[in-house]
Amino acid sequence: MNLTPLMKAAMIAVRDCMGAQPGENALVVTDTGKLAIAESFLYVFHSLGIDATLMVMTPRDHHAQEPPPEVRAAMLSSDVALLITTKSLTHTHARVDATNQGVRIASLPGITEDIMTVGAMTADYQKVSELSWKLTKLMESTQKVEITTELGTHLMMSLIGRKPGLPPDDGIYREKGRWGNLPAGEAYIAPVEESVNGVVIVDGSQSPLGLLSAPIRITIQDGRAIKFEGGAEAAQFERHLQSLDDPNAYWVAELGIGTNEKARVTGNILEDEKAFRTIHIAFGMNTDMGGKIESKTHDDGIITNPTVKFDGKTILDHGNFVI
Repeated sequence: MNLTPLMKAAMIAVRDCMGAQPGENALVVTDTGKLAIAESFLYVFHSLGIDATLMVMTPRDHHAQEPPPEVRAAMLSSDVALLITTKSLTHTHARVDATNQGVRIASLPGITEDIMTVGAMTADYQKVSELSWKLTKLMESTQKVEITTELGTHLMMSLIGRKPGLPPDDGIYREKGRWGNLPAGEAYIAPVEESVNGVVIVDGSQSPLGLLSAPIRITIQDGRAIKFEGGAEAAQFERHLQSLDDPNAYWVAELGIGTNEKARVTGNILEDEKAFRTIHIAFGMNTDMGGKIESKTHDDGIITNPTVKFDGKTILDHGNFVI
């Protein structure tokens, strides 16, 4: 069987990460913007003797927008589902409900052939898993987080009463009800929303804008973004949030730490948020990770070379792990 480089990467995802087996009911969800990549996954499923269905929908307008009812129903009736879409379905009720029903799910929003064959999908996922679990266990026992950067970030937040994403986003989704992104590589948690205060300087990339030409300075008060400063992209991000007509889009939703040494910050948030030497702060929906915010969106901002302290103990020192 002659496989293209893209099909070889899809084989790793289907066989090694998802552990898909003949006799299972597999679903590939895509949209018109990612159809060519999705078809390579469909080919791999069929080559392994696994019954798979491809569903194509209109691209969503923004991350966390629910899929059509027909797609939701198909997700709920599958054993394994791959969500190869332009906008993320990770933070949707359809994904959460399917996970709760035992479906194994990998979400690949914005996936590109470059990421599949050169970037974060080429990582040693055993190492990714080990580091992700180590950080997750530290988060479980942490009460207070402090984040600083040389560009001026100074953010405080409480984790009291919150649990990190379990299992972490380590790329191994072989057990019933396991889910996460591919490529993978992060430990994440929903902080106590009202506890988040300070300033964050997003200098890597910002969903949905992509790679930034100038940093965005966001002032956060009692968990909500109240001021956006910087260049044209700061104004563009503020307009994006305003366009949603959703007051919950301004809430801090997530703290994530990248654990994939092959991931790069290129403007594709799927890969950016997994990169070494970065953390990300997200705004919007977080009920799927133990928070209390329902929103139309979930927008991640990448902060590079941060210093992160858990209860006063340094975990990242200018982007370098010290654990």
